[in-house]
Amino acid sequence: MEQVMERSQEKAHKRETSPEQLKFWNQLKETIATGVFTVTAVISIVAVFLICIFLFANGIPAIQKIGLREFLLGTTWAPKNSNPSFGIFPMICGSVYITAGAVIVGVPIGVLTAIFMARFCDKRYYKFLKTATDLMAGIPSVVYGFFGLVILVPLVRSLRIWFGGNGCSILTASLLLGIMILPTIVSVSEASIRAVTDTYYEGARALGATHERSVFRVIVPAAKSGIMAAVILGVGRAIGETMAVIMVAGNQARLPQSIFEGVRTMTANVVIDMAYATGLHREALIATGMVLFIFILIINLCFSILKGKEH
Repeated sequence: MEQVMERSQEKAHKRETSPEQLKFWNQLKETIATGVFTVTAVISIVAVFLICIFLFANGIPAIQKIGLREFLLGTTWAPKNSNPSFGIFPMICGSVYITAGAVIVGVPIGVLTAIFMARFCDKRYYKFLKTATDLMAGIPSVVYGFFGLVILVPLVRSLRIWFGGNGCSILTASLLLGIMILPTIVSVSEASIRAVTDTYYEGARALGATHERSVFRVIVPAAKSGIMAAVILGVGRAIGETMAVIMVAGNQARLPQSIFEGVRTMTANVVIDMAYATGLHREALIATGMVLFIFILIINLCFSILKGKEH
């Protein structure tokens, strides 16, 4: 009896709510949601803006004191000398070499894995592969660094009979970063491939194309924009990685002659020296971070230009 009365009261309450009131409450909810989203977007923009101000306000004076040419193209980093030198060209080259190596290792494997998971993988194995990929994304950088130190460094060191080196090198860091960027590339590329409408595939099959040809000649080109975004995100992850690179790259501020020699990246340079840096030395490290920030901006700008040309 009580339940019947409660239901009748609820029905009466619903009848009392007029369409105008419902419209008002719906508009209020939309206004609140719009305000929340706007505030969060503004906070994100302001945060990036403040980071830019900090980097450029502290980095540009240091470059003016050191000299732009000496800072960017100088090959000697010796802040402790009586006549200190702050040339970061070896670190720029180290970052570029290791990032390029990581892209060469990680992009083909990541994209092909994404294609397999999206269009070829059996459902019985998909869940395992997806879980493994997500787990890789959650592993801390220092754990990857230990893996590289214990597994990859001895593996590369075994090649020193022919090429020399102690195992801590560009090749080791590139292999490790190639593994680290796989989760990003696989996840974003797979989502892009799955987002392509099935009519593309069905049309290719109707014209007589095989499953493999339909996927690689129709589906993958249609998802090219998303795959490119995955590559850009992977490059950003690789060029900004610090801890794992410090553990396997050798940290030698020099211009390498081969991929079996050690290097120091810009991120590693900042982390290694910042603990004791003062004065111009500290400002030079902040300027190094500014250069790295500009690198990432250029990468994203190039991606935006390529994406704009596609449309």
